[in-house]
Amino acid sequence: MKLPIFGSNEFMDLNPSKIIALGLNYQEHIAESHSVKVQGRTNEPPKEPVLFPKTPNVLIESGESIIIPRFVSEYGFDDTKTDYEAELALIIKDKCKNVKKEDAMSHIYGFTCFNDVSQRNIQTGDRSGWFRGKSFDTFGPIGPQVVLTEDIGDPQNLRIQGRINGEIKQDSNTKHMIFSIPEMISYISKNFTLMPGDIISTGTPKGVARIKHGDVVEVEIEKIGILRNPVVDEAV
Repeated sequence: MKLPIFGSNEFMDLNPSKIIALGLNYQEHIAESHSVKVQGRTNEPPKEPVLFPKTPNVLIESGESIIIPRFVSEYGFDDTKTDYEAELALIIKDKCKNVKKEDAMSHIYGFTCFNDVSQRNIQTGDRSGWFRGKSFDTFGPIGPQVVLTEDIGDPQNLRIQGRINGEIKQDSNTKHMIFSIPEMISYISKNFTLMPGDIISTGTPKGVARIKHGDVVEVEIEKIGILRNPVVDEAV
């Protein structure tokens, strides 16, 4: 996958070894989250970042379709629910481990929009956790471009919106994150060596909403642009 780089005619080859996402990183999203209840959590903020993986097969560009897997309907859920989540994502610049918070920004190549699509029934029902319901094909739209770290300004003060068919569902600011970007990079790099091109998605604010066949989902982040994807059911 290639993403255009803001302010240039160049493109970035995006081929991450891993995608690490944060759950429960906005207080108001914790309060609304059904997954919190399933995991036995309270409305108290987590004491350390809540991490989960998304596999690289989720990645699609702006304009490509989010495909809801056909087999999900075979479970016979009383209320089948697939949500989108508007998030700010960052892309790691170099191999790094045990990063200090004060050095974290120097290890970021740039920033972009990310849609953490989540199949809630499977996410909350699998005994092994969130992995499967977060990692179906196409469940990670990214783009529409990469804004380099030196061009973004303060990434901890960006308006972030999520929309379905033009209706605003999420409207917040990255300043409301529980764990800041330097804090999350420092924490993650203690656990895993980060490699060039790895993606960290920083969590979603309140207002996540269900998506279905025929919808158009937009994630817009100030200074980055609009990530737009249609939703379709997998063909029979």
